Amino acid sequence: MIKLAFYGKGGIGKSTAASNVSAALAQKGLKVMQIGCDPKADSTIFLHGGERIPTVLDLVRKGESFDLEDMVRVGYNGVVCVEAGGPVPGLGCAGRGIIAALEELEKKGAYEKYQPDVVIYDVLGDVVCGGFSMPMRKGYADKVFIITSGESMSVYAAANIAMAVENFKSRGYASLGGFILNKRNVKNEEEKAAELAADFHSSVIAEIDRSDLVSEAEDMRKTVMEAFPDSTAAEQYRALADKIAELCGMGEEK
Repeated sequence: MIKLAFYGKGGIGKSTAASNVSAALAQKGLKVMQIGCDPKADSTIFLHGGERIPTVLDLVRKGESFDLEDMVRVGYNGVVCVEAGGPVPGLGCAGRGIIAALEELEKKGAYEKYQPDVVIYDVLGDVVCGGFSMPMRKGYADKVFIITSGESMSVYAAANIAMAVENFKSRGYASLGGFILNKRNVKNEEEKAAELAADFHSSVIAEIDRSDLVSEAEDMRKTVMEAFPDSTAAEQYRALADKIAELCGMGEEK
């Protein structure tokens, strides 16, 4: 089982990339589990038709017993979808919520029951502290992939995330798999992303062009991979999934 974490600034297209990579890997015949680690709980929404699913923290807060199946939905091509959720607005710590949710998944035997080949943690990356760094820790993700654009705040957030990965390296935590450039068509975007990657002795493993098909697919409550499988946008996500599979040593289609 390979475990990956997608990090990036809020609104950078991280969940879109994660969901389309999940769909692309599932198309290759791999069993995929995607775990949304963002309080908005919308990471997996276009993998299962736009239906809001109960978050792990919502179920925990009810104080009643619940089964693993209560917090899981199986979506497109068998992708197993989970949303960690967050605290009541204005109360509690979202980071601690991620810790509680991931611990609950382990306690309920999620990985044993669904036996995924790939687990993708989709994590908000404006800050990397406490629970938000949980997926980087030993026993969780093997590699971290950082999504950025050429916009200054996105690059700044990406650098902070990469620095966290670097600081945790000595503890045997996840390693940096590379940067993904989600283009916003700003000046010198490719050069800025390449410079960022070079600063951390890494590389830009894929460039995703801005495409109206993303919003069109989401209006249909689907990923690009499902809605427009023959499009250039889908091909770029497919190439990204292939590159990640190569970097992580995943097997060929089963």
